[in-house]
Amino acid sequence: MAATDVAVDRSRSAEKAARVALPQVILALLAIGVVIASGISLTAGASQASALSVAAHWAGLGAADAVSPRDLLIVEQIRLPRVVMGLLVGAALAVSGAVMQGIFRNPLADPGLAGVSAGAGLGAATMIVLGGRLALPIAGMLTYAALPAAAFLGGLATTLILYGLSTRLGRTSIATMLLAGIALGALSGAATGVLVYLADDKQLRDLTFWSMGSLGGATWPKIATLALVLALSFAALPFMARGLNALALGEAAAWHMGISVERLKRMAIVIVAAMTGASVAVSGGIGFVGIVVPHVLRLAIGPDHRFLLPASALLGGALLVLADAVARTISAPAELPIGIVTALAGAPFFLWLLLRRRSILDL
Repeated sequence: MAATDVAVDRSRSAEKAARVALPQVILALLAIGVVIASGISLTAGASQASALSVAAHWAGLGAADAVSPRDLLIVEQIRLPRVVMGLLVGAALAVSGAVMQGIFRNPLADPGLAGVSAGAGLGAATMIVLGGRLALPIAGMLTYAALPAAAFLGGLATTLILYGLSTRLGRTSIATMLLAGIALGALSGAATGVLVYLADDKQLRDLTFWSMGSLGGATWPKIATLALVLALSFAALPFMARGLNALALGEAAAWHMGISVERLKRMAIVIVAAMTGASVAVSGGIGFVGIVVPHVLRLAIGPDHRFLLPASALLGGALLVLADAVARTISAPAELPIGIVTALAGAPFFLWLLLRRRSILDL
């Protein structure tokens, strides 16, 4: 009998070790995938500039004149900022989706589908069109700080309204959340349309950049602003992972486990609004990353947010960088908006997910 108990204990220990090892292996593979995706994106585009030659130049290998100034300019000032911004925006959108899905306890939650992205877009559009007219003190900082701040406030307001409408007596209705998100997105879109009507030619060009999303406006100052927001947001994620894991068992169970559920929700709302707002401010509206990436990873590594959140950041960044490479090459020398690429890839997946989860919507 004792030998049997020992064998059972060893079997359980082996299963536990396997459960822990698999997410770690997947995280390592995703990190390698980010490097590969970045290398592909650095070589993709209408120009034949060689990223490998530029990398050798950076490393001090080869002749000093082996890389032309034109190739160096293309890789350093055009492609590299796009890759870095794509990694940051993809990570922010994917992690935002994972956090929303954890809070609402449903894989259909997403900043884009819930209208948060549209609200962030409305905030930034308001700053673009009305900031100068109102002679705001920060109007001269539109490119750097004011635009992300306005997008953050728009996303935060939308998230708070969405949470208030879909939650009653401490319980969140998924059907109400999705329907309210559609309504809020429509309202934000209508208000943005009014701003488009009021905008001048320069403002219209800025607003058009938003409509379908693009990484074409990537600059190092924008990247620095985005990186600061994401660094502050990501720093809070390890403290949220345990709470999100407990919340998966229900709010009552999480409370009995010592989790301050309402504080966790407030923290999640602020973090999602900050990451979504900052991403929309620099890249425009890019959909489906936040719903596809976390769901795929849940199928691969399980619902443990200690691994799910960093894995979402890695996979989201890699996918968006690859989508940008496709957008730059599929119709070269023209550039396809990256939002079209992510919609073409993500919409069929969402329809498949919706068909699998019909019972969740109670429709």
